[in-house]
Amino acid sequence: MREHPQRVALANEVHARPFLSLTAPERASHVAMASGETGAAADRAHLAALCERYGIAHPPPGANHFVAELDGFRLKWERHTEFCTWTFLKAGAFDTPFARNAIDLAPPDWVAAIPGERLVAVHVALLARDRAAPDIDGIGGWLHADYVVGSTLAGGKAVAWTDFRLHADGFGRIVVHDRGMGNRQCGRVIQRLLEIETYRTMAMLALPVAREIGPRITAVDGELLAIMDAMPNSAGIAEQRALLDRLTALSAHIERATAASDYRFGAARAYSDLVAKRVAELREERIEGLQTYREFMDRRFAPALRTCEATGERLSQMSRRLTRAGALLRTRVDIAVEAQNQDLLGSMDRRAQLQLRLQETVEGLSVAAITYYTVGLVAYALRALDAAGIHIDKDIGTGLAIPVVALVVWYGLRRFRRSLERAARRPG
Repeated sequence: MREHPQRVALANEVHARPFLSLTAPERASHVAMASGETGAAADRAHLAALCERYGIAHPPPGANHFVAELDGFRLKWERHTEFCTWTFLKAGAFDTPFARNAIDLAPPDWVAAIPGERLVAVHVALLARDRAAPDIDGIGGWLHADYVVGSTLAGGKAVAWTDFRLHADGFGRIVVHDRGMGNRQCGRVIQRLLEIETYRTMAMLALPVAREIGPRITAVDGELLAIMDAMPNSAGIAEQRALLDRLTALSAHIERATAASDYRFGAARAYSDLVAKRVAELREERIEGLQTYREFMDRRFAPALRTCEATGERLSQMSRRLTRAGALLRTRVDIAVEAQNQDLLGSMDRRAQLQLRLQETVEGLSVAAITYYTVGLVAYALRALDAAGIHIDKDIGTGLAIPVVALVVWYGLRRFRRSLERAARRPG
């Protein structure tokens, strides 16, 4: 059987980012760097430099996922569309969470040179199941006590707490207590918690865009209202064309704003869907006195997304309103131009009729002039005949020639004019 060239790649895609196997106790440091859609080569080069430093094989060309066992820690690297994640993991017992973190084991100069801009940074402390479960006071020593969010996860096999706050080192913190998870399940839970933090932050990138565009939409709305108020009172094509120029400038402004924000708003919707899916996969159960992840997202994260969605919808509505207003104003301009054209055609018609009358007058004068000169020639001819011995009364002959010559000249000019008219009506 002949293989499709993409069959292997498509089959492996669903396994491109497998969950890690984790064993409590363990610490993790997760960093997401915004390196843009063109930053993949720099990310891979930086990863290759780390592999060379530790003497291990590089990831294959074009790889978007890589896991390496290094000197005393593990590194999980993932390349996404517009960002890259670096997760450092250190297995082994610890007394105080966040006193020493997994990222501290990586070369500091290499960590400082990771390409891109840091968007997400969070430490995770995975407590062993034989360790006493911390109470709210104990958690308050590691997190901001007034902002703790927590719930029981995975059917009661784990408990997770976080405060969604940045601490002095610029990292957030998550504490997870293992209550009977398997190694693979433990890896899935930790990865979901990290993905919630990552995708939540990536979705929130749309909020500054929405806040920046909102006042611009309001200003355009006011300008559009002023144009619509001035439209019925505009007199003459010049005023209407000026209004149309203003309307065109507003449309261009809104289209630029739409082009600049459409990708960001679309990405926010995609990231928010992933956040909702990851929260659902946690299978939360409430801890009395604490907000769950879902409740926190509904109260804090969802309103920000609704602001972005509302701004995107305002942009779309404004674009449609500008299109309708432009069509209405162009119709008014077209009607005014048609009325002007009708006046111009009427003036041209009157000029044509005047020219026709003038032409008929000139034609009559032409008949008289040609007849006069032709009769003069007849008189000379009669004189010549008289000199030759053929006696014809010159006055009588000249008088009789006048009507005949006039009729012939009139008929000839009429035929000539009709031939010109037929030539003018002929196609081409």
